[in-house]
Amino acid sequence: MVQAKQIRPGVWEFKDFKQAVNVAQLPGIQKASLVMPDGHYGYGFPIGGVAAFDLEEGIVSPGGVGYDINCGVRLLTTNLMEKEVRPKLKNLVDKLFTNVPSGVGVKGKLRITEAELDRVALKGARWAVERGLGYDEDLEHMEESAGNHFLEVQKVDKIYDNKIAKNFGILSENQIVVMVHTGSRGFGHQIADEYIKVMLSAAHKYGIKLPDKELACAPLDSKEARRYLSAMYCGVNYAFCNREIITYWVRESFKDVFKEDCELKLTYDVCHNIAKFEEHRIDNKKRELCVHRKGATKAFPAGRREIPRAYRGVGQPVIIPGDMGTASYVLIGTEKAMEETWGSTCHGAGRVISRHGAIRRFRGTDIQRKLERKGQVVRATHPKILAEEASEAYKDIDEVIKSVSLSNISKPIARVTPLGVAKG
Repeated sequence: MVQAKQIRPGVWEFKDFKQAVNVAQLPGIQKASLVMPDGHYGYGFPIGGVAAFDLEEGIVSPGGVGYDINCGVRLLTTNLMEKEVRPKLKNLVDKLFTNVPSGVGVKGKLRITEAELDRVALKGARWAVERGLGYDEDLEHMEESAGNHFLEVQKVDKIYDNKIAKNFGILSENQIVVMVHTGSRGFGHQIADEYIKVMLSAAHKYGIKLPDKELACAPLDSKEARRYLSAMYCGVNYAFCNREIITYWVRESFKDVFKEDCELKLTYDVCHNIAKFEEHRIDNKKRELCVHRKGATKAFPAGRREIPRAYRGVGQPVIIPGDMGTASYVLIGTEKAMEETWGSTCHGAGRVISRHGAIRRFRGTDIQRKLERKGQVVRATHPKILAEEASEAYKDIDEVIKSVSLSNISKPIARVTPLGVAKG
């Protein structure tokens, strides 16, 4: 486990460790079962879990990807400064909250047919770009595709490496950036739910002894694994398309408020819940592995061919959202991560109180007043959502980042803090 002593223990203390031990017993696992410093108890794998499997002897497990397939985050940089946005912040957050549909059962602005949904699953964000809902350059700043959901208007609070930050479009402190965090939602949930049942039967069929039935899996060379991976990648594409369309409405909202004076560019889009085939070194030999990341972020160093050309010389941007009352970070991948964590790092602050526990303990209206006293503008579909996301329900994001930095699996480039939040 990658963790600092100061990180606040949670209600799931040691449960995530037990889950990591269970993962370590799965067939074909390489080196070790890992948990990032924001890790906590999840379904099957711990959230924050990372594990790599041999292609011949290993498995794929929906519990190692999660229900919200490709839950992820993207960062947009702007040419605006805090002093320009502050006077119009309330109007901006209201526009974002109105223009970007949120919540289960809420009708979206974009209506598509079943045939179009098939194309979304196959093409992902490219489908949105082809329909004028995004830019071609956006596609170059995303991972290859082969909960807690929000929009945040943020300001750059601190820059740790000016040269790399500039490469990422982060030019100065007090610059305005936007973070978009969402996934495949109900579409991904259905894929996971159906294939967990398939994998339970497959595990019995192939004689796999499961330490926990939530780790239902199938050999990577089986038809069940191939079908799950195909369905999972459809969920991945759906989530990328989801974030691309949300980005379109974010850009439109900024244009409504700031007219033609604003420009929003995508820095990068990373996913947290996925199983990917990647090349890694074991005993100084290159091998292709199936890497499961559940609540963990890919953090590749300079030179990897998977990184977009614009960043290949410096390394992959790693976007880490915190909680709405504190801060978020932009990091960069390292060689150490490739050696120790399969090129992985944390994905956020990590919960210490469950969502239901937070709703029982905190009042959303109190949290909103507290945040507004700090100068933030907050909009949510229901006060319970704010209660779920109370700062006290999370680990200290600064300590989580300190852990990954001291262990050298990723390095901080910039710290950003929230000005306006829209949650659904």
